[in-house]
Amino acid sequence: MTTQYGNQPAGHHPHGASQRTATGNVLSIIAMVLGAISLLFLPIVFGVIGLVLGIVAKTVRHERLAVPAIVVSAVGLIGGMVLGALLAGS
Repeated sequence: MTTQYGNQPAGHHPHGASQRTATGNVLSIIAMVLGAISLLFLPIVFGVIGLVLGIVAKTVRHERLAVPAIVVSAVGLIGGMVLGALLAGS
């Protein structure tokens, strides 16, 4: 089936535009998971890796979920350090 706008088959994107699927947010999802893990385990390691992955997802890959991933990683990093300091001080 073709469209009225030329011989492009229906559902195809002209000019090499690619379709974004769920795999387009892989780095952002990994960054969010690492940010959540950093609340309880090794916040300096997991939080920083999550932040780096979130920034790469935002600047290089232009993923939709990059900003929430950066926020979750930053909150996990700071929250994990505060929680660790509170538990170490008691």
